[in-house]
Amino acid sequence: MTLRTRFAPSPTGYVHLGNIRTALFAWAFARHHGGEFLLRIEDTDQERSTQAAVDVVLEVMDWLGLNYDNPGDKLVYQMRRMPRYKEVLAQMLADGRAYHCYTQPEELDALREAQMARGEKPRYDGRWRPEAGKALPAPPPGIQPVIRFRNPSSGTVSWDDGVKGRVEIANAELDDLIIARPDGTPTYNFCVVVDDIDMQITHVIRGDDHVNNTPRQINIMRALGATPPVYAHTPTVLGPDGQKLSKRHGARSVLDYRDEGYLPEAMINMLARLGWSHGDEEIFSREQLVEWFDVPAISASASRFDPEKFAWINSEHIKRADPGRLVEDVHARLLALGVITAPLAADDIGRLTEAVMLYRPRVQTLVQLAEEVSLFWRHPNTASALRDQHLVPALAPALRDLCDRLASCEWQTANIAAEMKAVLAMHGLKMPQLAIPVRVAITGQTQTPSVDAVLWLTGRDQVLARLEAELKRISR
Repeated sequence: MTLRTRFAPSPTGYVHLGNIRTALFAWAFARHHGGEFLLRIEDTDQERSTQAAVDVVLEVMDWLGLNYDNPGDKLVYQMRRMPRYKEVLAQMLADGRAYHCYTQPEELDALREAQMARGEKPRYDGRWRPEAGKALPAPPPGIQPVIRFRNPSSGTVSWDDGVKGRVEIANAELDDLIIARPDGTPTYNFCVVVDDIDMQITHVIRGDDHVNNTPRQINIMRALGATPPVYAHTPTVLGPDGQKLSKRHGARSVLDYRDEGYLPEAMINMLARLGWSHGDEEIFSREQLVEWFDVPAISASASRFDPEKFAWINSEHIKRADPGRLVEDVHARLLALGVITAPLAADDIGRLTEAVMLYRPRVQTLVQLAEEVSLFWRHPNTASALRDQHLVPALAPALRDLCDRLASCEWQTANIAAEMKAVLAMHGLKMPQLAIPVRVAITGQTQTPSVDAVLWLTGRDQVLARLEAELKRISR
């Protein structure tokens, strides 16, 4: 049988880091073993499920490159499978694997209260469960029953979890689960089992919040004559403070990180390191992940999301990224910001490429990269205090000589550097005494990459205009 994993999100909100890490592990495991990775949309919560949320799931998968093997009309939606679920329910009722239960919610509440008062675990007592020699009352008129699964009453249910190891639970701890509501709609645990059987899922990798569902699903699956898949329950992703990940420290939509300038390969790198490792490797590609990944290497301990570590990982991937791809992204961001009002011509694209290459070792996100290189297409908004501190009257003679030299030299970085060194020698200055004021005049910043490269990219006309304006100001 072909190895098959699945990712089965509920489209009721955004896709956060914990969700997509599950998808990543299932995808990487399938790809590592040459198997198939399937996507299933669990949209039975019709009050909360939306097409917009489905679209977000598909967009996240596409952005991260988590290609699934059932795209388009092969994508599984649970709401479209209702006839199949009802067919299986009817079969289970017919052969006694399930039964109708007419117990009302208020009766269940009273039952639980009485059980807890006696110090017992609250659970359904099987009052409508058919047994040999047991007389059931007549169904009450006007009451629509639920359907309950006839769980084994003795023995144990166990599985060898890919992460947690051997797990064993007594069937006496499990009551008869409701598998269809009074209106006939099937419940989550039942739909999941039928889906996994029909999709021939061999391995289920999911969060450990599903551990309590697993024994029930195994029993239903066995009752339907199917072999349960191999389960692997991954630990929770925690925030930097060790608490459950929340909005205050990272539980946001994955697409928010895309918009903030994080690369998809950095997201994959970071997510994989949340609970999985390959030796001491910190930075790796999608292809390396597929080559190295396997379930036994997943840690059984919860992992912490570290935003600062994520930013560092992203900066490393920016350094390794194809320059053309970075330029395309930054170009689009400059247009969106209004820094440029029309697509750049070929010559300016070359200039943008040089700017991107100059600044990419200094940034952590593509948003920062776009902000940094934007200075070559806009006039700096320099703080008056910064001007007053660095562009002082005593520096005017050196700035005048620099302007004169830059006006006539061949406009290349080596020549610009040579002219600045000549001015330093003429006026007995050290490089910071000239370079920092020049940076402030040209960029509005005291820290930039190599000043000769910055001047070259800014262009002779803009450099001379900005220096002349500062000379005029400090000479008044």
